[in-house]
Amino acid sequence: MAGQRGRDVLIRIDDGVGGFETLAGIRTSKIELGRERIDSTSADSAGAWRELLADAGTRAVKIAGAGVFKNAASDTRLRSVFFAGSHPLFQLVIPGHGTLTAPFQIAKLQWGGTYDGEATFSVELESAGEVSFEAV
Repeated sequence: MAGQRGRDVLIRIDDGVGGFETLAGIRTSKIELGRERIDSTSADSAGAWRELLADAGTRAVKIAGAGVFKNAASDTRLRSVFFAGSHPLFQLVIPGHGTLTAPFQIAKLQWGGTYDGEATFSVELESAGEVSFEAV
């Protein structure tokens, strides 16, 4: 597989009317898939090697994004979702792999800037329900 451009990794939020809109101004993004391990090691484990229980443990997706504030509709939507405490659907487009879709909670939303630079924001999302994956 050829290299992929980082700017093609997209974080999209449900627009409330049946579609998705890309979060405006995202410059960096990170997607993390995780699963808790369930240790099932016992005195009978071969060679005293750790054994893990298959298909067990809680799975989760974490997303982080940062960029410039553009005062777009998606920025307003993100802020309203945070204050409402709701879990709308988000899509995470991973070039060359596919799209993850799931409800997410906004775990952290930050704004910042310097007097001689642009306003910036960052967001951290954590999955709040079943995650589906559609391969490319």
